[in-house]
Amino acid sequence: RLGDTIEAQAAALLHSTVRKSLVVEQANMRVELLPALSDNYMYLLIDPDSREAAIVDPVEPIKVVEAVRKHGVKLTTVLTTHHHWDHASGNEKMVRLMPGLKVYGGDDRVDAITKKVSHSNTFKLGSLNVKCLFTPCHTTGHICYYVTKENSTEPPAVFTGDTLFVAGCGKFFEGTAEQMYRALIEILGRLPPETRVYCGHEYTISNLKFARHVEPDNEVIQEKLAWAKEKCSNGEPTIPSTLADEFTFNPFMRVKEKSVQDHVKQTDPIETMRTLRKEKDGFRVPKE
Repeated sequence: RLGDTIEAQAAALLHSTVRKSLVVEQANMRVELLPALSDNYMYLLIDPDSREAAIVDPVEPIKVVEAVRKHGVKLTTVLTTHHHWDHASGNEKMVRLMPGLKVYGGDDRVDAITKKVSHSNTFKLGSLNVKCLFTPCHTTGHICYYVTKENSTEPPAVFTGDTLFVAGCGKFFEGTAEQMYRALIEILGRLPPETRVYCGHEYTISNLKFARHVEPDNEVIQEKLAWAKEKCSNGEPTIPSTLADEFTFNPFMRVKEKSVQDHVKQTDPIETMRTLRKEKDGFRVPKE
């Protein structure tokens, strides 16, 4: 019956668009993933000691205000990874809704910026230490934010915007393969392996399908893809990842691996990065 079909389609559509938030609880920090737009993430970062909070890329400010109220925390800080509208366009409204916010970013194009940062700049969020990592390539002013707590035995966090995704990386809109190699391998790749990765978008399934195309014999990729499909079918995020895990299935983190180099017929990691990105840009993601 036609009515049943339409109902089923409506249910499927509804199911696919309801993305759940997730709170990652640690003694050293609390992170709430707030889905935004169609596939973005905003992150509410909370210091449990001081109850001070920061928001990463608040593109939907009303959702942020609701989360801040729910947790009963004091929002003091906006951490902007880069100037693209789907990350920074909520800054002006955020500052209007909550006057006095400090707005960090690495680029003069970041809306409402009050504190311009560069590589290795550090500041505090309550008892948390935030270190800025300059990772230009996707944009010339891209910053990742690395968050630690002294004497904590729990994993640190890194908010990677559109530099590192689960199983992928951002397009090289304003940069080169050399820059992305430095960002992924020499900067992010040298953080502690247990570091939790909070990226800017839910692109995990399509990224893993490309990874599978690059390394069809890599069983870790197959397992991660099955896991990600299950998560997404329930509207659950595939974030966070860890740096250790990324080195096992992310082709852009595996540019030194012979299997990845063989796929693109290169022997140099940077040329491998360049060729991979070019191939990914033209890759047609299979349905399954």
